[in-house]
Amino acid sequence: MSFLRTTRAAIRHVTGGSRLPVALALGLMALATGGTPAFSDVAFDRWVDRFWPVAREAGVSRNTYQRAFQGVTPDPDTIRLMNKQSEFVKPIWDYLDSAVSDTRVEKGREMLTTYARELAAIEARYGVDREAVVAIWGMETNYGSFMGEHYVVRALATLAYAAPRRQDFWTRELVTALKIIDDGHVAPDRMEGSWAGAMGHTQFMPSSWKQYSSDYDGDGRHDIWTNIPDALASTANYLKRHGWQSGKTWGYEVVLPRGFDYTHVDTEKNLGDWARIGVRRTGGRNFPRPSDDAELVLPAGASGPAFLMLRNFYVIKRYNNATAYALAVGHLSDRIRGGEPFVQPWQRDALPLSRPQTEELQNLLNRRGFSVGAADGQVGPATRRGIRAYQASAGLIPDGYASVALLSHIRSGR
Repeated sequence: MSFLRTTRAAIRHVTGGSRLPVALALGLMALATGGTPAFSDVAFDRWVDRFWPVAREAGVSRNTYQRAFQGVTPDPDTIRLMNKQSEFVKPIWDYLDSAVSDTRVEKGREMLTTYARELAAIEARYGVDREAVVAIWGMETNYGSFMGEHYVVRALATLAYAAPRRQDFWTRELVTALKIIDDGHVAPDRMEGSWAGAMGHTQFMPSSWKQYSSDYDGDGRHDIWTNIPDALASTANYLKRHGWQSGKTWGYEVVLPRGFDYTHVDTEKNLGDWARIGVRRTGGRNFPRPSDDAELVLPAGASGPAFLMLRNFYVIKRYNNATAYALAVGHLSDRIRGGEPFVQPWQRDALPLSRPQTEELQNLLNRRGFSVGAADGQVGPATRRGIRAYQASAGLIPDGYASVALLSHIRSGR
């Protein structure tokens, strides 16, 4: 194989087949193969020069721009993770085992005590339960023990320069990050975050920082990197602004009655109506506010615990739009408060589908007349409706859960 063909193959391997500037791709190839990275990336340097008028137009000073970009090269981790599509989906029970571990619960209770005065003031100001704020802190950075090891300007510049999609979004985030530095809220060398630019103790994107960050101590800086009360107040403000209902929980673990009609899954009723059709809280307790609306969610189908999710659950999802994440935050907040683990067990062999498997399931459902729309590999309401219709036609429990067993069943043509 010629050198050119070898080089092209290596670039495809490193970049996942995406179209990147050749100089950047060659640098990444050198890094991946153990050579000296070719990160005197002339194309990137030219891009930084051309980006200056964009930053200047937004009000960034020349001095800040030069400081922020001094020595900056494309971030290979950002490129690698940007192009990575995981074939594996962690089952929700494994996710919760890690997210709501005994160690994390104990550390959360310790943080509740350590910052008791500040959390009380934050709760009084924003009306958001202190345990929920601490739980998000625990979920996002394990209480500040790992805030990401990426320089946010470098990560966002890499994405604005090389990302195949959403470049306008990355450009806006980069400009906002530069403005944060320019306004004196954080020095460039302290602007730590994730490979995609989420920052600080509770992992705000720059645009979220701009809208929701808070100056708890009144020092003129919204410092979510080194000032823990600022970070916690910012999180409470975010939740409040997205509709957090003070004094209410996120949801309840419930038990479904024998012969339950699974067409009620993903529907909303008030808690009194749920009780009238036989849905009960675990432990036999009553719902404290029967007029509250709640949606029935079965994260692992009929084989796992059932939950009635209230408004605050969906507010948590505004922080990270994943059912597993919001359930973990809610459960961690309860455990930090002194609550018990979930009562009902997870059936751990009821494995979820990967994205390619979900696409296959969607295509099979569409071919068999159970319309789910485009096969995009994501399980949304339309896919769950199609699954339930298929399950009902096949004599299965129509819980709408996209599992490996379901895919095997529909593959078999039964």
